[in-house]
Amino acid sequence: MTLRILDPRQAPQGEAMRMAAPLPSLDGAVVGLLDNAKIGTERFYDFVEQILRKEHGVREFIRRRKPDASRPVPPQLLAELSGADAVVSAIGD
Repeated sequence: MTLRILDPRQAPQGEAMRMAAPLPSLDGAVVGLLDNAKIGTERFYDFVEQILRKEHGVREFIRRRKPDASRPVPPQLLAELSGADAVVSAIGD
């Protein structure tokens, strides 16, 4: 699986990006949860994980936390999240 990251600070170059096809179901899926390190995100993700596991059959979660909210996601964290079928990136204040 190839992971392409867009940097909103730069002008688009080359081919326009397209949205990924939606997953047919979350049942049995692996979902990545990327925490931006703000207060409240971890607790919010606790609830998201509970709902997705109970109501949508998500099998596994990959939870990672950025070092801080003001910087881009380090490449190592992106690599760890690349094994997920879907990734949720959220902020919490």
